[in-house]
Amino acid sequence: MPGLDRQLVEHKLPIKDGYLPVKQARRRMSMDTELKVKEEIERLLKAGFIRPTIYADWLANIVPVLKRKIGAVRICVDYRNLNEASPKDEYPMPMADMLVDRAAHNQMLSFMDGNAGYNQIMMAEQDIHTTVFMCPGHIGGFEYTVMPFGLRNTGATYQRAMNSIFHDMIGHSLEVYIDDVVIKSPEEGNHVASLRKASLRMRQQKLKMNPKKCVFGVQAGNFLGFLVHQRSIEVDRNKAKSIIEALLPRNKKELQSLLGKINFLRRFISNSAGKIQPFSSLLRLKQEQHQQAFQEIKHYLSNPPVLSPPKRGRPLKLYVSASEVSIGSLLVQDNKEGKEQAVYYLSRTLTEVERRYSAIERLCLALYFTAVKLRHYMLPHTIYIIAKIDLIKYMLTRPMLRGRIGKWTLALTEFTFKYVPQKAVKGQAVADFLADHPGEEIENMDSLDIANAIC
Repeated sequence: MPGLDRQLVEHKLPIKDGYLPVKQARRRMSMDTELKVKEEIERLLKAGFIRPTIYADWLANIVPVLKRKIGAVRICVDYRNLNEASPKDEYPMPMADMLVDRAAHNQMLSFMDGNAGYNQIMMAEQDIHTTVFMCPGHIGGFEYTVMPFGLRNTGATYQRAMNSIFHDMIGHSLEVYIDDVVIKSPEEGNHVASLRKASLRMRQQKLKMNPKKCVFGVQAGNFLGFLVHQRSIEVDRNKAKSIIEALLPRNKKELQSLLGKINFLRRFISNSAGKIQPFSSLLRLKQEQHQQAFQEIKHYLSNPPVLSPPKRGRPLKLYVSASEVSIGSLLVQDNKEGKEQAVYYLSRTLTEVERRYSAIERLCLALYFTAVKLRHYMLPHTIYIIAKIDLIKYMLTRPMLRGRIGKWTLALTEFTFKYVPQKAVKGQAVADFLADHPGEEIENMDSLDIANAIC
C-alpha cells in the first residue's frame, strides 16, 4: 500500500546523546502463536510495511496481540528502550474536548477513520535500522519501512501531516485528531461540497480511509468517544455501560482501569473528584465504603447529563464551590429561551496542604483551577462568577499581591469576570451541582480583613 509522499511527511527518530543501542533478550512463544506470527509477518512483507534486516544495532521483541474474532494476531513491538532514547516531539496536539465541541451543533456530519493510519507514513531512511524486531523460531528479524504503532512521537507526526493536508479546512468544515476525521456543515446544502473538497485533497495526497469505519451524511455520530449531534454532546452509551456493568475493583490494576474510564467522562460528572475520592485509598477502606461510591457512580452514569458547547457572543456563568476535601465548578450558558445549559463539569480532590487552606482560599483555588483548565472556553466570553461570596473583590482589592493568592490573581487578570450572588437555582444541572457541592459557610465579606489576610 503506497503511503504519503516523503516530501510531505516522514517519521524521524533521532537518538539522544549518551544512549547506546539496546538488544533485548529473546522471549519464548508457543507454537500456535509462532504460526500466527509467521502469517502476519508474511502479510506485512507483502504490503511493503517491513523488510528483512541484518547486522542490527537495536533489537526489540514483538508482543503478539490476539484478534479473537478472526483468530489472527496483531504484531506490536516492545520499543520501550528505543523510545526512552529518543527525544519527545513537542508538536502541539489539538484539544480533544474543543474538537468535540466544534463537531456538535451542525446539521450534517460525515465521519472517517484512517486505513492502517500510521502505516501510511514512511520512516526516514536513516532511522529505519532502529526499528528492528526479532520474531520467534526461524522467522528472523525485520525492520519497519513505515511508521509502526508503539514508536515514540507517532501521534505528533501524524497530526502534523493531517494539519498540513487540511490546513485551510480545519476549524471551518473539518476537524481532525490524528486519524479521526469529521466533516461538518452548519447547513445541509453545503455538505456535499465540503465532502467533495476533503475527498479530493485525500486523493491528491494519497491519504486512504477505512471504508468500514466511514459514515457519510448523518445528523449524529461518535467522535473521539462522544456522541455529537445538532443539539448537544452526550456520553457514548457503550462507555457508560462499561462502567455500569463493571465489578467492584479488587486490586490497584482494576482500580486504575476503572478510574481511567471514569476520568474520560469526568466532563459530564458533577463533583467527579468527590464521587471517586473513596477509591483513592482502596486498600485501606472498608468494603461497604467503596461499594457505596461505586454504586453512586453507576447510578449517575445511568442517566448522564447532556452538554452543550458554548455559543460566541453570549456570556458564560461559572458556579464554584469548595469543601474540605475537594473543589468543583460548573460552566453553563443560557440558551435562546433563557434556560441554563451545562457546558463543562470540573472537579478535583485537594492535597493535604490545600486542605489546610481557609474556606475562602479554597474557593479562590477553585476559581483559579477552573480558569487554567477551561481557559480556551472562558477567554472569549464575559464570565459571571456565581458563588456565596465575591471572590473577585476579595482577590483584586488586595493592596499587595503575594503568595498563592497573588499568583492566582495575576493569572485571572486576562479574563472578564463579573460577580453575581448565588440566589435562585434555575436549571436542573445547577441544582445537581450545588447538591453535589454543598460547600462551606463563609463569613461575610465585610468582616474579612483583606489587607491583613495571610497569603
